[in-house]
Amino acid sequence: MATQTDFATPETGTSERKTFFTQAQETATSAFNSTASAVREHPVAAAAAVAGAAAAVAGAAYGASRLMSNGSSKSASRKK
Repeated sequence: MATQTDFATPETGTSERKTFFTQAQETATSAFNSTASAVREHPVAAAAAVAGAAAAVAGAAYGASRLMSNGSSKSASRKK
């Protein structure tokens, strides 16, 4: 006796993907609109947040480059 199972067919898989992408697009659009609205209401705070994020990324990059250069100079001095 055959039983009915829930397999994704090309038709249902496509509609599920469309639904997922539509929902993702709506969520991204909503997040963008909320962010844009907050920037319009508080431009100084937004600029400070961007500057802080840039400083954090620059600091992390600088620290990583220092760690990489210190590690290679120690191994080079040991080989001599």
